[in-house]
Amino acid sequence: MHYLVFSVLCSVLVSVLLKLAPRRRLDMAQVVTWNYLVAAVLSLVLLRPSLAMLQTGHAPWLALLGLAVTLPTIFLVMAGAVTRAGIVRSDVAQRLSLLLSLLAAFLVFGETANGWKLAGLGLGLLAIVGISVRPRAAAAEPGGQRAWPWLLGVWVGYALVDIMLKQVALSGTPSMAALTASFGLAFVLMLALQLWRHASGASPLHGRNLGAGALLGLLNFGNILFYVRAHQHLPDSPAVVFAGMNIGVVVLGALVGVFAFGERTSVWNRVGLGLAVVAIGLIAWGT
Repeated sequence: MHYLVFSVLCSVLVSVLLKLAPRRRLDMAQVVTWNYLVAAVLSLVLLRPSLAMLQTGHAPWLALLGLAVTLPTIFLVMAGAVTRAGIVRSDVAQRLSLLLSLLAAFLVFGETANGWKLAGLGLGLLAIVGISVRPRAAAAEPGGQRAWPWLLGVWVGYALVDIMLKQVALSGTPSMAALTASFGLAFVLMLALQLWRHASGASPLHGRNLGAGALLGLLNFGNILFYVRAHQHLPDSPAVVFAGMNIGVVVLGALVGVFAFGERTSVWNRVGLGLAVVAIGLIAWGT
C-alpha cells in the first residue's frame, strides 16, 4: 500500500506546486515545458516502455499528437483552476473527470453499465455541482474571479485525456509507450512555443522556471510510477488501487487546501466533496 500512498502524495504535491507558482513569479508555460522533458526522460529510463509499436507504420501518431497538445493545455488549465478555485475544489474536479470517462466507456467503448456504476455516476454529477458553487466569502472579495469555467475545464480536460489514451490503446499501443511518446512530443511543441516567446520578448527563459519544471516533472512522473507499481503489487485488487488513489487525493487535497492554505469552502463545497468520495467508492465497487 505504500506505493499508493506515495502516488497520492505526488499528486497532491503537484497541486501545491501549482498553488505556489504565482507567489514565486513562475511562468507556468515554461514550467510545464521542462516538466515534460523530465517526465519523458524518467519514463524512458525507469519504466522502459516497449516502443516497438511506434516504429511501425501502424502507430497512431495523430492521436499521440492530440495527446501532446492536450496534456500541456490541461496542465495549464489545472494551474489556473488551483489559483482561482483552490486545491480542494480543483483536485475534486480532476478526480471526478472519471465520470465522463465512465460515460464514454458506456456510450463509445461498449462497457456494460451496472447499478453501482450508475449510482456513482449520478452522485458524482451532484458532487460536481456542489464543488462548483463559489464560497460566499470568496464571492464577496473585490476583484474575485469566477472559478467554475476553470473547474469545468479541468473536469472535461482530464476526461478527454483518458478517452484519448483508451483510443490509442485500441490501436495496440501500450499505455506506457503512448504516455512516453506523448511526453516527448509535448516537450518539443512546448519548447518551440517558449523559444518563440523568448525571441519575441514576451517571456524570456529563466532558470527558476527550469528548476520548478524539473520538480514538477519529478512529481508528475512519481505519481504515474507509484500508481503503476501499486497495480503491479496488488494485481487482484484493481478496485482498491483505483478507489484508494482517487479518494486519497480528494481527502488529502482537501486537508492541505484548508489547513495549509486556509482555503474557504462553503457547505455545498463540503457536501460535494463528501459525495465525490462516495461516488468514487461506488464506481470502484462496481468495477
